Amino acid sequence: MRTRLSRALPAAVVVLAAFSALPASTATAAVRAPAPYAAPADHPTYIVTVSRDLDPADVARRVGATPVHVYDHTLHGFAAPLSPAQLVALHALPGVETIEQDGTASAD
Repeated sequence: MRTRLSRALPAAVVVLAAFSALPASTATAAVRAPAPYAAPADHPTYIVTVSRDLDPADVARRVGATPVHVYDHTLHGFAAPLSPAQLVALHALPGVETIEQDGTASAD
């Protein structure tokens, strides 16, 4: 069954009129995607694994880190950009199992 253009056109005009009535900031925000997270150039991102009885987000907060991602399943930990002082503080915390710099991996 074909829709006649004369019936579809009024609905399209109403939608466009409603969208154009929005303030410019609202219309732009609805279309614009959020910027991806970018770690500071002087702080590389690390993946930190902690023991299962600790909350990874809490461990990150203890050293003043902002996690980019918190892992719950295969790994139990978080990824965050860390300064040298934060690395030293993490190494001193009980329950921190590994700290590795994030990077790419490939399988041959």
